[in-house]
Amino acid sequence: MARNVNVGLVGYSFMGKAHSHAFKDMSFFFPDASGVPVMKAICGRNEENVKGAAAEFGWEGYETDWKTLVARDDIDLIDVSTPGDSHAEIAIAAAEAGKHVFCEKPLANTLSEARAMADAVNRAGVKSMVAYNYRRVPAVALAKRLIEEGRIGQVYHWRAVYLQDWIMDPDFPLVWRLQKEKAGSGPHGDLNAHIIDLARYLVGEITEVTGMQETFIKERPIAEEIDAALGASAATRKGPVTVDDTTLALARFENGAVGSFEATRFAGGRRNGNRFEINGSKGSIAFNLEKMNELQYYDRADEDHVQGFREIIVTEGAHPYMDRWWPPGHIIGWEHTFIHEIYDLMQAIAGADDDLHPDFDEGVRDQAVLEAISLSAEHGAWVRIADL
Repeated sequence: MARNVNVGLVGYSFMGKAHSHAFKDMSFFFPDASGVPVMKAICGRNEENVKGAAAEFGWEGYETDWKTLVARDDIDLIDVSTPGDSHAEIAIAAAEAGKHVFCEKPLANTLSEARAMADAVNRAGVKSMVAYNYRRVPAVALAKRLIEEGRIGQVYHWRAVYLQDWIMDPDFPLVWRLQKEKAGSGPHGDLNAHIIDLARYLVGEITEVTGMQETFIKERPIAEEIDAALGASAATRKGPVTVDDTTLALARFENGAVGSFEATRFAGGRRNGNRFEINGSKGSIAFNLEKMNELQYYDRADEDHVQGFREIIVTEGAHPYMDRWWPPGHIIGWEHTFIHEIYDLMQAIAGADDDLHPDFDEGVRDQAVLEAISLSAEHGAWVRIADL
């Protein structure tokens, strides 16, 4: 019999809505799951807004203080979907209260915070997971399988970019994502975090990095109101931008591969361009999130007259997660990756699968790479991950 897992969600904006959708729909598509999420309460500081979100998203109730939510006896799992400056405090308190913890990426704003969070969940013996949803894109999971099957041989190259353009207007307001004290960093922590995690997932551990960062627009109008779609209205007075607008890095992997990373919010025309390519001794793999149901695969063993990348439409029942969705050829979308994520989390909490990734220990390793790149950009030298 399936186990009910009572969920408390902190945050009701962009990610709060995405997570709510996943909690609400998971059981519909995974009816045999060992764990079933029960949407007990959503939490936010603005009572009018969080009350509306609870009704709109399907939560039983709401709280206006996360400490009250964490202390509730009827909550099994705390979902932290807030800006990075509050991740550590909420997650550590939740673990100490015996709650499982699901946390948005990056795990924290600093490596020391991330380590404290991992220590807390490990001491408490609770399940933890970092919300790197792109691991749950079926095409990415298929790429992992092809690599593990040896189809591209020894990996030589990883190259990845994550390109957006939503803050190119100099008059775009100074939202929290542009403030270091709240966000920790700019596209580095927001976007590079994703492709660093994918690199570790697909290629292996990173040993050293070198990076550069730049902030193109130093001041912006103070934000007055922020909406769930990353938009905002602005006042006339300005404040300083204290995060990067772009970060680029080179990396060496433990297995001898080399890699490159680029994240920016100044790539005009690129709305959400998360792309990577992996080159190996036997073949290559390429992926573009904006065509997320496709995986490009090249096999050097093909005969000369048919050499070239093939396009795999990742919608067959044989592909990871896809047996729960539609007939072959019927695509799924970005929001479904969160459902896959919640399914895996529920299975782990219910004891059906002990191999839950990425947990907070892996989140620490991602955070170490992020911090090493920032240190390298500051000091102009290669930084070894092991030295942090």
